[in-house]
Amino acid sequence: MTLHLSASGAFKAVFQSFDDLADGAAGPARLEALRAELARQGFDGYVVPRADAHQNEYVPACEERLAFLTGFTGSAGTLVVLPEVAALFVDGRYTLQAPAQVDGGAYAVVPLAQMRPDAWIEANLPRGARLGFDPWRTTLDARERLAKAVGAAGGILAPLDTDPVAAIWPDRPPAPRAPIRLLDLSVAGEDTAAKLRRVQEKLAAEKLDGALVSDPHGAAWLFNMRGADVAHTPLPLAWCIVPAEGLPDLFVEPTKLSHEVRAALAGHARLHASADLERLLSAFARGRRVRLDQATAPVRLSGVIEAAGGTVDKGADPITLMKASKNPAEIAGMRAAHVRDGAALVRFLAWFHKEAPSGRLTEIDTVEALETFRRAGGQLTDVSFPTISGAGENGAIVHYRVTRTTNRAIHPHELFLIDSGAQYPDGTTDVTRTLAVGTPTEEMRRHYTLVLKGHLAIARAVFPEGITGSQLDPFARQYLWAAGLDFDHGTGHGVGAGLSVHEGPARISQLGHVPLAPGMILSNEPGYYRTGAYGIRIENLILVERREIAGGERPCLGFSTLTLAPYDRQLMDLSLLDGAERAQVDAYHAQVAAALGPLLEGEDGAFLAAATAPLAVA
Repeated sequence: MTLHLSASGAFKAVFQSFDDLADGAAGPARLEALRAELARQGFDGYVVPRADAHQNEYVPACEERLAFLTGFTGSAGTLVVLPEVAALFVDGRYTLQAPAQVDGGAYAVVPLAQMRPDAWIEANLPRGARLGFDPWRTTLDARERLAKAVGAAGGILAPLDTDPVAAIWPDRPPAPRAPIRLLDLSVAGEDTAAKLRRVQEKLAAEKLDGALVSDPHGAAWLFNMRGADVAHTPLPLAWCIVPAEGLPDLFVEPTKLSHEVRAALAGHARLHASADLERLLSAFARGRRVRLDQATAPVRLSGVIEAAGGTVDKGADPITLMKASKNPAEIAGMRAAHVRDGAALVRFLAWFHKEAPSGRLTEIDTVEALETFRRAGGQLTDVSFPTISGAGENGAIVHYRVTRTTNRAIHPHELFLIDSGAQYPDGTTDVTRTLAVGTPTEEMRRHYTLVLKGHLAIARAVFPEGITGSQLDPFARQYLWAAGLDFDHGTGHGVGAGLSVHEGPARISQLGHVPLAPGMILSNEPGYYRTGAYGIRIENLILVERREIAGGERPCLGFSTLTLAPYDRQLMDLSLLDGAERAQVDAYHAQVAAALGPLLEGEDGAFLAAATAPLAVA
């Protein structure tokens, strides 16, 4: 398969756009309108998390409050508005993006590494001021942190009954109503009845009367259903009450259900409209102990349970850990998706290698090309997130999103970073490659190789059961640390099987405190970013598997790599790789060649053969 750029447009993006999604210039006026609405409701300030009622990472357009107010379009952030000042808090991924998007005269951008919102509130909230929060979009843990900070400042914390942002948002998009579909058992690997038994056994073991499933990913997994209410994630927004015994109650909008889907779901749950949730939760909770997920359950629903005379048991949703360990059918689907995705990636890399040195390609061209190569495979249902396509200095912006305003040409002798993923009927992918355009500098090669060494160290790690991601995270950083370098994001996140590309509870980071278990899928993506110059990141998805160690005394685990795409050998400084590391790269490239070679021919096949040849003969 060979595709070429042409005036008629051989390449086209279907699942993502390059329009500016928000208007930072409107920020000051909207901030003043918000302050006026808060004053009308009797509040001096307000906390606006970048969240919906389910704490989804990707939210429907109608829930993009931060983008509407400030112009910031990142996937995480918190805005605190006080009478005289307003601060937007972002993590290390967005410390460059946020200041470029928001009006600095209206909003101060504060990196979380410097100060957290609760500490800022304690330092800036006027004594006696009334600070509001949204009870639907604030978790129990978040409320506790706010209450402590507000109390220390001598203020008053209270929920708002009416959403003040909605009151000043006249053209707010409608709530999504995408149809729900059901997974075939060959893809899901376990039917709903079996999953429900496991969940209820867990509830009984913890002496709970039931659980509120507030994370729609959990409901999607439990009922083997998928939807399209959220961009790039096949997610139906839903709530569920699971009792320790008996049928659960599933809350979804009736318009999302065809007759066939409704009939199938009715065999496993009582179906209700979302508007019935508070009433039926109140009836269920009376005299019962109900688990609320500490990560996603809103304060509003804890109040419903307590008002009904029930007891809130704050903890982890039992589904979260079950969903994280994929079953054999899910693993098979993920492997098949990665073979399909790998072939598209190699076609893209072959095209890029040929076209980029001309200097005519732009960042948008590459996004459109990669999506087109994926669509040509015939099974692409969406991208799993907006593609990060950063040339030169834009590559140093960790979550850079190219728009028609920021789009730039890819110049010879610079680095190009592309981080992308796909959704297929049987799996989800996420892969990053850093590519040299022309001849890279020695500095670029050195930094790339230090990142590669950390990436390889994670991939070959063997460790006892019970080890967490926080214990593995230094493996990826050790070579950068030795050179006085580091990166300001986690090394890896969990990945869903045909669900969200970012999935908990396990991750490889300083905050990853959940033990890794067989069947979990995570990313392996160390990086290095030189502000104003270039960014480097190398990412594969890895599967946790059991490892038999001769003479070992403890059960051990290791990783199998799912992603299939060659590394850029132009960027490797072989003098910095030891013999074991060179052998590891050769073994991975041999795996890539064996899996993808039969799918590629002509120029694409020749590119694959050259890109995966042993390093010793490069």
